[in-house]
Amino acid sequence: MNFEFATAARIVFGAGKLNEIGGIAAEYGARALVVTSSVGRAQPLLDRLDAAKISYSVFEVVSEPDIALVSAGVRQYHEADAQFVIGMGGGSAIDAGKAIAALAANPGDIFDYLEVIGKAQKLANPSMPYIAVPTTAGTGAEVTRNAVVASPEHKVKVSLRSPSMLPKVALVDPELTYQLPKAITAATGMDAITQVIEPYTSNAANPITDAIAFKGILLGASAIRKAYHEGDPEAREHMALASLFGGLSLANAKLGAVHGFAGVLGGMFDAPHGAICARLLPLVMEMNIRALMERDRDSLVLPRYADIARVVSGEYLEFNAAVWAAELAKELEIPGLAQYGVTPAHIAEIVQKSKNASSMKGNPIGLTDDELTEIMTRAL
Repeated sequence: MNFEFATAARIVFGAGKLNEIGGIAAEYGARALVVTSSVGRAQPLLDRLDAAKISYSVFEVVSEPDIALVSAGVRQYHEADAQFVIGMGGGSAIDAGKAIAALAANPGDIFDYLEVIGKAQKLANPSMPYIAVPTTAGTGAEVTRNAVVASPEHKVKVSLRSPSMLPKVALVDPELTYQLPKAITAATGMDAITQVIEPYTSNAANPITDAIAFKGILLGASAIRKAYHEGDPEAREHMALASLFGGLSLANAKLGAVHGFAGVLGGMFDAPHGAICARLLPLVMEMNIRALMERDRDSLVLPRYADIARVVSGEYLEFNAAVWAAELAKELEIPGLAQYGVTPAHIAEIVQKSKNASSMKGNPIGLTDDELTEIMTRAL
């Protein structure tokens, strides 16, 4: 067995840990570019940078990052003569900051480095130092080596990817998630659960990601309802851990059909990534189990779905994992994809594009066009 495992150089986790950002940031310079999804929510961070006498320029990310936004961020980084980047917010802000830090250190155009629609060249130089501070419990982007960037021209989301893009510091403070609205708690929480289930059942799982992902499944499954209904601090902490474990897992294994679809759907429609994953997770799980039973009954992945079922339902039956995910999505009021403008007329294009997505290559079994079409049809 051969595998590699890499993550952020330093992970700082715990309630109140944002108070340490001044000292941490000072290790990387005196001038920062702060990439954030909300200047208001970033104020506690900015206050602590002021106290540490670190100057900063704020770059606001008001939507999921696309090529134009990332390019503007790189320009602002250079204009501010920044020495490092801090990303604070949800997955969009964290990914935008990661991409800006990478491109600020490298020559040429973003298309030189993008997968699928670009040249996918390796970064010539390591990224500028990057500190990631998530404010949602969902993407785990604070410990991944890629940034997802949308191309409106191509109507797709693709990755900028390099080991050097791993943040220098991932500072995960569960207190930053305490006030999340219920809808965001639901969508990001289901994304976190997806990102521990898909690596655990992917065709590139390894012993380290297995341990981390399975612990993430335990944490997420036990905490998401309480986080959603009550906003309980302990549940919020467990969801922040599940999200972190998802990032650690996906960065070192692979994902699957949920994310294969999600990248395409996010590029074609104005739909939040977490909401897409939340809707697709139970459908993809059910289809994967069915396909494995029909075409690869001896697969070692089927016992993994049974492991998940045992954790979430107490019964060692593979399909119970998918049933649980479907019931959870219903309880969390996850809408169908039709709400975001997806119609039956779009399905053929979505299926064809999704087949080429990098995440689809990690699915535990190759799904047919008919199977992919059935998933999308049921997801509307």
